[in-house]
Amino acid sequence: MSVSEPGGRGATRIADRVVAKIASRAAREALGSGPGLLPYAAVAVRAGAARVRVAVELGYPSDIGAQCAVVRRHVTTRVGELTGMEVPEVAVTVERLHSPQLDRGKVQ
Repeated sequence: MSVSEPGGRGATRIADRVVAKIASRAAREALGSGPGLLPYAAVAVRAGAARVRVAVELGYPSDIGAQCAVVRRHVTTRVGELTGMEVPEVAVTVERLHSPQLDRGKVQ
């Protein structure tokens, strides 16, 4: 039996749902142990590039823009490291803001 050249072997294809799970996990890592729902990610993979949309819940009051930037950077890095794909776009959607005052029925 002969060993084939690397170019002659097959290619590994990572399913979109697997990339989405990696992105969700990365968003959760970026947010740390915070309140609320688990992040949800949707991914479209084309030509070796993953475009990611992540929905998160954030604590309030906080710097929402900075938190979204942290999620975006971490998702880009982790998906790229674990899949070998380029990640040209990570869109972060804030689904809900979590506030202890609102949860207790008091708004200050």
